[in-house]
Amino acid sequence: MSQQLFIPSDDLDEFERQMDKMLYAYFPQEHRSRPRTWRPPTDVYETDDAVIVKLEVAGMNPDDFKISFDDRVLTIVGSRQDREAKLSYHCLEIPYGDFRVQVFLPGTYTMEEIEARYANGFLYITLPKHNEEHRVPIRVRGG
Repeated sequence: MSQQLFIPSDDLDEFERQMDKMLYAYFPQEHRSRPRTWRPPTDVYETDDAVIVKLEVAGMNPDDFKISFDDRVLTIVGSRQDREAKLSYHCLEIPYGDFRVQVFLPGTYTMEEIEARYANGFLYITLPKHNEEHRVPIRVRGG
């Protein structure tokens, strides 16, 4: 079962940045009130037994994540806060605030065994594959 599961798109991020610029140019007041979200780097890979989704989200706690899996879409929502007081910034590249990642995962999974683990700045979500074959016998009638 080797299928393309997820393709991260830098083009989509660039499109969003260009749309933000355009909206801000024409509607500066309305655009300022829109909450800014970011998307953590995400890997999705497959082993013989499971699909693993890995997010790079340093500086968080395990309780900072809300994870759901519904209709083959894995959704990870969280908010990373900068807890250090700073007088002035010389460079600001680490994203903070709300984030949301959605990944479409074809196939079937053992729902009761889905696990999430946060370690060393990475969130790992393991979705064990459901390997039970569903066979329905079909009887052929004559005449």
